[in-house]
Amino acid sequence: MSFRYFTLDEFKCKHCGANQIDPALVLELDELRHRFRKPLLISSGYRCPAHNSKVSKTGLYGPHTTGKAADIAISHGDALALLKLALQMRFTGIGINQKGGGRFLHLDILPNAAGQPRPTIWSY
Repeated sequence: MSFRYFTLDEFKCKHCGANQIDPALVLELDELRHRFRKPLLISSGYRCPAHNSKVSKTGLYGPHTTGKAADIAISHGDALALLKLALQMRFTGIGINQKGGGRFLHLDILPNAAGQPRPTIWSY
């Protein structure tokens, strides 16, 4: 499967190099990038459970471990523009971190789960 703007290597785990990213997520991100008309930097894609437990409160079973989540490094006006576009698409989870040095948008396509209604949006 090929994508217009991304390669699968951009989504591999920074800890071990594994890559179980869901192509459906990459397709949705590819369309988002097309609509945004600017490059997007994937700061975190797939994470193996060991890596996720070190960098996230979600531990061994967070959204990134499913391959259905990615973080995009973006800030200020570009973050707002990207958020507006993402809200028009099929992302079911949107997390916003726009403070400090590691500003990003988390986007995922996780399905509804017991006790966790979707779509949902949160801030870090």
